[in-house]
Amino acid sequence: MKYLVMVHGTQADYDAMAGKPTEHAPAWTEAQLKAVYLYMGAISDDLAESGELLDAEGLAEPARTRLVARGEDGGTVITDDPYGDTEALPAGYWVVDCASLDRVTEIAERVTRCPGPEGLTGPVVIRPLVEGAEDSGAR
Repeated sequence: MKYLVMVHGTQADYDAMAGKPTEHAPAWTEAQLKAVYLYMGAISDDLAESGELLDAEGLAEPARTRLVARGEDGGTVITDDPYGDTEALPAGYWVVDCASLDRVTEIAERVTRCPGPEGLTGPVVIRPLVEGAEDSGAR
């Protein structure tokens, strides 16, 4: 079964990673940032070696988000940087093909043990990918 494994973070987390402390997150050191990248890279490497990795990417900071929606008048409303400093959004993801929900849960648990400043890891969300009409939940 294919799953999307998403790591969440806030703008405050991204600012802290860039060395800017906020009231919600301490500034990271260069060594802490390097440790996080090495840890996450090792997870991706292990998943590639096992044949479970289909894709993985980090996402740009929430401040670079553009929200496109339909307004009440039916027109398009475009909002840059629509989220606050503490709203958790996807920060990166892996698409994996695993034998079971238990296996992908093991992967998510490993992600939660990522080194870094206290409070580093936000929630890790697992979502099965819809592979056909029978998986969509539509009735």
